[in-house]
Amino acid sequence: MDYSTSGGEVKEGDGVLSLAARLESLLFVADAPVSIGRLAEALEVTAGQVEQALADLEAAYADRGLRLQRANNRVQLITAPEAASCVERFLGLRRRTRLSRAALETLAIIAYRQPVTRPEIEAVRGVASDSVLRTLLSAGLIEEVGRAPRVGRPILYGTTFEFLQYFGLHSLDELPPLEERLPPQVAKDSGS
Repeated sequence: MDYSTSGGEVKEGDGVLSLAARLESLLFVADAPVSIGRLAEALEVTAGQVEQALADLEAAYADRGLRLQRANNRVQLITAPEAASCVERFLGLRRRTRLSRAALETLAIIAYRQPVTRPEIEAVRGVASDSVLRTLLSAGLIEEVGRAPRVGRPILYGTTFEFLQYFGLHSLDELPPLEERLPPQVAKDSGS
């Protein structure tokens, strides 16, 4: 294959494929989120060129049934959240279950403060969170992301790609600012 160094168009057989088209092909066949570095390596271009091609794809997908989902410097091609009911019906999937108030509360704490430990979650909620954490883990909305470097090395929790999909987000940057949702004193206290 004759890859150009600019990352522009490449002659593939009798046709010419743009970097965005080649990137789209990789994302289509990937069965999990892929790092920008791995994509750049496979395409033999820079990470900056991959980012530009991703921006081109995002613009092209604006009115289509596909989206790019990003988290932790990884990207995945997904169906548009707006098409979820149609896709679920087509695949014969049952509707996802609604989350309890306790689960939503815990999920919000994790989303805004991640990585966060169980004791930190319980300090905010004021109640034990063991069963809620188990529920969120089994639903795939959160995951263990490491251990805190302190006595007892408690587990750190963070959100997953499934969390983003569940709420129709492309990245955590789309979460509303915390201060908009809390009374002034609570928002001020959470800034620590």
